[in-house]
Amino acid sequence: MSSFEIIMPKLGESVQEATITKMFVKLNDQVEEDDMLFEIATDKVDSEIPCPVDGKVIEIRFKENDVVPVGEVVAIIALGDADDVEEPVKASAATSVSETIPQEAAGSVSTSDIQSASGRFYSPLVKSIAKSENITVQELETITGHGTEGRVQKQDVLDYLSSRNGTTVSAPEVKTVSAPGPAPAAEKPKVSMSIGAQDQIVEMDRMRRIIADHMVMSKQTSPHVTAMVEADVTDMVNWRNKVKDEFFKKEGTKITYMPIIIEAVSKALREFPGVNASVDGYNVILRKNINVGVAVALPSGNLIVPVIKNSDQKNLIGLANDMNRLATDARNNKLNPDDIQGGTFTISNFGSFKNVMGTPIINQPQVAILAVGTIEKKPAVIETPAGDAIVVRQKMFLSLSYDHRVVDGALGGAFLRKIADYLEEIDSNRAF
Repeated sequence: MSSFEIIMPKLGESVQEATITKMFVKLNDQVEEDDMLFEIATDKVDSEIPCPVDGKVIEIRFKENDVVPVGEVVAIIALGDADDVEEPVKASAATSVSETIPQEAAGSVSTSDIQSASGRFYSPLVKSIAKSENITVQELETITGHGTEGRVQKQDVLDYLSSRNGTTVSAPEVKTVSAPGPAPAAEKPKVSMSIGAQDQIVEMDRMRRIIADHMVMSKQTSPHVTAMVEADVTDMVNWRNKVKDEFFKKEGTKITYMPIIIEAVSKALREFPGVNASVDGYNVILRKNINVGVAVALPSGNLIVPVIKNSDQKNLIGLANDMNRLATDARNNKLNPDDIQGGTFTISNFGSFKNVMGTPIINQPQVAILAVGTIEKKPAVIETPAGDAIVVRQKMFLSLSYDHRVVDGALGGAFLRKIADYLEEIDSNRAF
């Protein structure tokens, strides 16, 4: 009887692995085409993987919470009716391995121990070395990682074993290709605190842990500087109020301020390519495409950053359609992996929470992020033919946090001022 292998799909250009968050099938289940097999998570996006064939599940090689490399076989489906398929010899790869390995020493590391004891990621090779050398979970947690985002690599474990045993330990040679990461991570200091009897301890969910690690890594990687300007957006507000009903009637979607801001940012990025960049060691990568991400608050309280690709090539209608679709998909957990990939610049809308201004953290590997504050009516002095006059104007603060390794004050300040100029100089008679 022929069989079909279900492999871990590649969910984006830079994605090399995914976590199985939920398994919908069990061994020996009969499945039909398009039945959901399992749910996976990469970075911030959850995706359900459907079955492409009819058949019977004869092997499941991974379980929930396992981190699986792209291209690995997750399950095997025997094609045909259940009655025609012989019972599998082993329930799953994990089960068969556990039945053939002698019982581990007390406290030694197993895959399940690592997953449940810590949110820290360990590669299959690191787990294998730890298991063979009887390294406890507690010991593994103390090892300083020198990989991306402080991950423990093979050499970190071998160095630890050498210092512990006074001998050199070898491991199977594995060829790896890793993307440039931040400087070696230092040991995280443990903050001393007291917990009262009435205090509640809430464990971070997966997304919040990812956000926390990413924010810490960004602050450790980039020296942040924040500049601010106050823009007079009266003309922008008046124009939007004038066209919003007609826009909705013709296009079937709302026009908010964000597409107008994205348009201004995209124009400014074309004029200042040094801000549309990334840093790789002592090299600056100037990005050809302008892909603007916008932070969206989720019902869970977490944030996600969907990306509008080639935003400089789209008009306001295209930007509004893309922004509204991505925001809706984000809140309904329907974003595709590509929807959050490839951003070159990010906007964070502090104003949606009636905040006046903020100092956002750079979304690595980008070199700058813009925060927009709430729009407020303020008295302002303007010049008129009859002299100065105090009038009511619509004002908004713009805050730009930038990576001072490659963006100096002159570049950051000029770029921020240009965004404000575009917003202030909007043509009140323009068509959308």
